[in-house]
Amino acid sequence: MKIQQVLLLLLLWMWLPHPCHTEMLFRRTPDLRPKSFGGRASGNDGKAIHRQKRGWMWNQFFLLEEYTGSDYQYVGKLHSDQDKGDGSLKYILSGDGAGTLFIIDEKTGDIHATRRIDREEKAFYTLRAQAINRRTLRPVEPESEFVIKIHDINDNEPTFPEEIYTASVPEMSVVGTSVVQVTATDADDPSYGNSARIIYSILQGQPYFSVEPETGIIRTALPNMNRENREQYQVVIQAKDMGGQMGGLSGTTTVNITLTDVNDNPPRFPQSTIHLRIPESSPVGTAIGSVKATDADTGKNAEVEYRIIDGDGTDMFDIVTQKDTQEGIITVRKPLDYETRRLYTLKVEAENTHVDPRFYYLGPFKDTTIVKISVEDVDEPPVFSRSSYLFEVHEDIELGTIIGTVMARDPDSASSPIRFSLDRHTDLDRIFNIHSGNGSIYTSKPLDREISQWHNLSVIAAEINNPKDTTRVPVYVRILDVNDNAPQFAVFYDTFVCENARAGQLIQTISAVDKDDPLGGQKFFFSLAAVNPNFTVQDNEDNTARILTRRNGFSRHEISTYLLPVVISDNDYPIQSSTGTLTIRVCACDSQGNMQSCNAEALLLPAGLSTGALVAILLCIIILLVIVVLFAALKRQRKKEPLILSKEDIRDNIVSYNDEGGGEEDTQAFDIGTLRNPAAIEDKKLRRDIIPETLFVPRRTPSAPDNTDVRDFINQRLKEHDTDPSAPPYDSLATYAYEGNDSIAESLSSLESGTTEGDQNYDYLREWGPRFNKLAEMYGGGESDKDTS
Repeated sequence: MKIQQVLLLLLLWMWLPHPCHTEMLFRRTPDLRPKSFGGRASGNDGKAIHRQKRGWMWNQFFLLEEYTGSDYQYVGKLHSDQDKGDGSLKYILSGDGAGTLFIIDEKTGDIHATRRIDREEKAFYTLRAQAINRRTLRPVEPESEFVIKIHDINDNEPTFPEEIYTASVPEMSVVGTSVVQVTATDADDPSYGNSARIIYSILQGQPYFSVEPETGIIRTALPNMNRENREQYQVVIQAKDMGGQMGGLSGTTTVNITLTDVNDNPPRFPQSTIHLRIPESSPVGTAIGSVKATDADTGKNAEVEYRIIDGDGTDMFDIVTQKDTQEGIITVRKPLDYETRRLYTLKVEAENTHVDPRFYYLGPFKDTTIVKISVEDVDEPPVFSRSSYLFEVHEDIELGTIIGTVMARDPDSASSPIRFSLDRHTDLDRIFNIHSGNGSIYTSKPLDREISQWHNLSVIAAEINNPKDTTRVPVYVRILDVNDNAPQFAVFYDTFVCENARAGQLIQTISAVDKDDPLGGQKFFFSLAAVNPNFTVQDNEDNTARILTRRNGFSRHEISTYLLPVVISDNDYPIQSSTGTLTIRVCACDSQGNMQSCNAEALLLPAGLSTGALVAILLCIIILLVIVVLFAALKRQRKKEPLILSKEDIRDNIVSYNDEGGGEEDTQAFDIGTLRNPAAIEDKKLRRDIIPETLFVPRRTPSAPDNTDVRDFINQRLKEHDTDPSAPPYDSLATYAYEGNDSIAESLSSLESGTTEGDQNYDYLREWGPRFNKLAEMYGGGESDKDTS
């Protein structure tokens, strides 16, 4: 090692420029121009040519960068042949850095650098030198240009453009597969020495990866690197200058390498047998469960396609691949029946959809498993023997006739009895009924095809043990036609005959309609009920007939209207017929047969006044009469006074008024003298203070005998009025306001209370019963008010 170090130091010493060497280069040298040696040479013009010599000459200057000495760094020396050493010449320096970075001794021509120089900032400087006479300031030498070149030293380490690189390489790649290339740069001079010569090496990441020393290309170093074992790698690359020799500077970078996935793993089911269960009532399309094969790969390399390849349920079940979860969803393909089959076995295969041929040697990229599906029993609703029923029945059947029977059974192993019923929302008229035990449908009301030709029923079947489980089936009842309707005129005919008609003239064509609908179509026959001397009917045999006259001349003054009975018959069984009467008016016609007038009364009416005008006048008169009657009724209703004016209406007077009245001469008020003389009471005398109601007839009460006490009379009247609904609901002298002679309560009227001197005590009113509670509250409350005031 010592010998190597000595050789290395010797080599470095040889590369570096030395001051003594530089100084020798800068010494004055002979000029290359031809010099005069005393000999002459003749030119073309015959003149002697003398060889001139150059005044000064120097080579290119060199200066080391990053000088660390305390004195100015010596660069070189300028010297002119004209310099005699007596100080008569002055050296001047100009150009890059002259006077600041580079200074020159005016007398000696020595050039020095004033500070450290970095080659990476500027590799060379161009300056100009001139020698002038100090006294005359004239140049003694022409101005010359020279270059100071900065010699490089290894003061910059290699650097990478990125601190961290990211790269990827497929797993299972062969050895030497290129991953990524990293490149470092060195600011030193690549043309001088080995300062910028970079060598790459790997500090971390072995033995998985390697790097080419000259190019920086990172390659795989191990075969069959498996992503499933390890996916991420971190590699540290070093770049070192000086060709990687000792003493060189270095830089590092980190490369994160990811192994990308390839399809090198087949799918595998975690279980060889999978058990699933499903109720037999599950509809078609129901998902039973899922199966999933695991695959260590990712992305499209892990995509799997599922299929049923064998088993006894291939026609009963389907499997669908769920792309997002990579699962196989098993669904029901056909309806299940626990009573028919309880267990199915399927063989399911999972296979990769993207297979890499390079890895066929690893085995088939598929796997299989056995799926066993158990069907669970469910209490199923009844099942009808048909999906729908159609019954046809004639409309003339008797009530209670069975039109058809529906059949249903319990599909469960433990069969349960079935109960049938009709959905009454489909038979609102309750025309049909059903036997709950055997499902026979019978009529409960007459049928009429002309009203409804179809009846759409819904029959409900339910288990007796479990009434909640029901099944419905549609039942269509078609009503067949029976010839039970007679034909009739198709429309109402307004027929007339002209007074000047001739025999055999057509006055009307008639047709008929029939509500029945025979299979062979309708066929009608027309005839007269009796021989008519005026008219006849002629059947056209196309369901129409013509009415013809049998004589000439008709007079509306003699007979204005003829009634012609026409018999219409059908040809179905049993034959139905009806008689329609044509009303034929006799009218006056012009020569063309156009009707002008038909009524004989029209001849007697004044000109310009038609029947329609008379009808309009009559309607106006009736409307005016109705308005007058309504106005009178409303006016009479307003005069009626209500029985009760208000709940707060408490009165002591005998009569209720809505006007002021006539004072003592008002004979319509209640006669107070009647109470003084009970014998003067008139029987059947109604109240005059209100209008009597007609809803209840007032009861007749016999007048009290002369020797009857007035108190007994009033009590009797009070009892009668209490039970009389027509009595007014408030107190009145007509019922019990009179207290009789020698009453201990004296007068209760408020008319006399104002003349009474002193305070009165009415507490005894509370002892007279519930009928006097109101008076007790009124007068008792008044006393308490007085006391409190």
